[in-house]
Amino acid sequence: YRNMKMFFFLWLLIVGIHSNSYCYEPNHQGVRNQNQRGQENQNMLRQSVGNSVCQFACCFFKEISSRENSGNVFFSPLSISTAFAMLTLGARSDTLTQILRVLSFNPREISENEILEGYRQLMQMVNRKNAGLQLNMGNVLFVLDRLKPQEKFLNNLRNFFEGEAYPMNFKKADQAQVKINEYVAERTNGKIKDLINNLDPLTEILLISYIYFNAEWEKPFDPKYTKKNKFFVDGNKAVEVPMMFGMGLFKHGYDEQLSSTVLQMDYKGGASAFFVLPDQGRMRKLEKKLSCERMSRWRTLVSKSSANIYLPKFTLYGTYNLKNILYKMGIMDVFTDKADLSGITGQPQHRVSQAIHKAVVNVDETGTEAAAATGMEIVPMSVPITITFNRPFLMVITMESNILFMGKIVNPLKKD
Repeated sequence: YRNMKMFFFLWLLIVGIHSNSYCYEPNHQGVRNQNQRGQENQNMLRQSVGNSVCQFACCFFKEISSRENSGNVFFSPLSISTAFAMLTLGARSDTLTQILRVLSFNPREISENEILEGYRQLMQMVNRKNAGLQLNMGNVLFVLDRLKPQEKFLNNLRNFFEGEAYPMNFKKADQAQVKINEYVAERTNGKIKDLINNLDPLTEILLISYIYFNAEWEKPFDPKYTKKNKFFVDGNKAVEVPMMFGMGLFKHGYDEQLSSTVLQMDYKGGASAFFVLPDQGRMRKLEKKLSCERMSRWRTLVSKSSANIYLPKFTLYGTYNLKNILYKMGIMDVFTDKADLSGITGQPQHRVSQAIHKAVVNVDETGTEAAAATGMEIVPMSVPITITFNRPFLMVITMESNILFMGKIVNPLKKD
């Protein structure tokens, strides 16, 4: 069978010794009857947190894309949001307020306990077993062995984020680095082997959040049809890329408001990828008008009909200094001496000195030749439309309407 493989990880480093633009849309779906209980209420909490993750995803994407020469973009809004939501367990005062605001939560519409319960539901959804799909998300805290995290913090870390905490001697930085990298490699099926380099011996708390995704297409591509073809990076520059080809029935449609063609490719196990191709010269319009409301309509916008699909093979690495990006988005105090993370250890003098987000996606065909033939559907009675992803496009990976990954492919040959 053909695989579409995606591997993602994130790490945040917290060291204890050492004009703002806000992108917030009120999450009206967070308003609920406080007396409502049971499964329906739990689903509403998960949906509410999922909506906030979507709002955060759009804001984060626009912040990155607004920069000059932003190039390829790839990140997991769910994992970034989850990592900073974990910080809210220990954040207090303005530090807490800023994090919640940038994560698109309004305290007047949803309580902190409801937010945590929503993340707990999301973690359960992500980590449940699915046939044909591997999706694992986890969180771990490595704490300087002389520090003692508060029991309440540790309990909440376990209960809401399925998180673990381990003592670590950061003074012996080389040994600590090896242990931490081995831990992450084991939990990402060996795909992430050297997560941390040059670990600071002054580190006191290391927070790691990772997500691993490996899925098979419901409708695979056959490698024998993959040919070199031109991909137009901009109006003038073209590069030769391996272009995959599929024919048959595909879910696709046209979004008038975004001036973009939308292709939905489903995976076994319930996840979906949306590839969004703006009309020539319309990428800026797509970036500007992209919203959760528009994305939520894609599933009803697309319909299954005959099509020829050309999609490039690509591998992307996304590396982001979250400190710079989130500071501009409004999370400021947690990175300065104003930080109040006293709920973690009971001591206020800890701040986030570094927050690095790393993600990698690999889109290709692998597997046996025999299985590949089953992926081709011949539909002789209809005239197929041809959709060619030969210029910059967006990619959004979802699971039950929750955004797992988001990216922009500007040049498939550039890995970072």
